[in-house]
Amino acid sequence: MPQTTKISLEDLKQFVADHNLPDGKKLGEIIDFSNRKPLLIAGELANPCRLADMGAPDLPIIPIRLENICRTWADSLDPREITPGIHHVTIARSPGWWEISYITLIELKDMKKLVNWLDGNTPNTWAPKRLNEGIIRLENDLGLSPPSMEDISWDGEIESVNTQIPNPNGPIIDLASVIVPIHTRSGCYNSRGRIIRCAHIMQNDFHENYFRRGSSFKWNQLLDVI
Repeated sequence: MPQTTKISLEDLKQFVADHNLPDGKKLGEIIDFSNRKPLLIAGELANPCRLADMGAPDLPIIPIRLENICRTWADSLDPREITPGIHHVTIARSPGWWEISYITLIELKDMKKLVNWLDGNTPNTWAPKRLNEGIIRLENDLGLSPPSMEDISWDGEIESVNTQIPNPNGPIIDLASVIVPIHTRSGCYNSRGRIIRCAHIMQNDFHENYFRRGSSFKWNQLLDVI
């Protein structure tokens, strides 16, 4: 792990390129990272089997920690392949929160392919954005647990995390360099004024016990973007 508080895009690419593979080669000998950009991947985009189905190129899957932002369920169903459908994952503001997620390094043409796959038959449902809030940092503790449901309080308007964010294990990645796919048609699901975090409620539980059409936050209520 780089022993710095922040990491530039070029240093991030070098850090990943220097990763040693089981056969002794470095990742940079197999993948050319020179034209690649960081993309936040969550939900289906963080599933290696799904990436293979999409015909994605070779991609590093890099553990990161989200702080003050969280993964939550998009307020729509993707009916492809499965009935009733897949709830994809979008990002929302959540002060005091932390959780493990992933980024990859990908060329822009392939990034468009992944975001277009999220769109499916409804173009412009998903948009690549750059966040203007939250923290994304490298993380090496995959066992790091997010706050529990009992750690979240709600006063009818604002949710608060009642525990401290753990000390960092890795440097902060420049937010302006990270592309984040955001569900821009209807944002995320609105559960009586609250968001539902993917870390707390799994997809099947969400669909069977929470989801109902017509209750959503608009995406620009959830995040500030550049």
